[in-house]
Amino acid sequence: MRKGIIFIIVLIIIAGIFWILYGSKKNNIQLPSLEDELITYNNASADLIKVELPFPGAVTGKSFSVIGEARGTWFFEASFPIQLFDKDGELLATAIAQAQEDWMTEEFVPFRADITAPESYIGEATLVLKKDNPSGLPNKDASISFKITVEY
Repeated sequence: MRKGIIFIIVLIIIAGIFWILYGSKKNNIQLPSLEDELITYNNASADLIKVELPFPGAVTGKSFSVIGEARGTWFFEASFPIQLFDKDGELLATAIAQAQEDWMTEEFVPFRADITAPESYIGEATLVLKKDNPSGLPNKDASISFKITVEY
């Protein structure tokens, strides 16, 4: 009798581990990452654009690269705009992210942009990556933004 109870408990533990490892993925359960909590999404999501560098909260130099991947629908003519704002919301710099592969797809496409803050600026800044919207229609606008620190 005692061996039977121990056997049932072991089976329940194994079933629980199996569900945690495989069942939650099957049901598309995803826990948000800390990085996702630091990014502000405006009509966008991590399923549309992902930034590898700089990461939210990063300390950068005056000149830095923005590297990541975005769905082809984020681009227009293989590019989209990036803006850098100071802590008061004043525009510091702009850049154009360029697709590194064929952008005419709905799949993720790597991008890169180089941006330079003014030589005199040091401090907190907000990086904004905007979906290119040639239509100009507000309902087609999308962006992500996050804080970084420009320091050296």
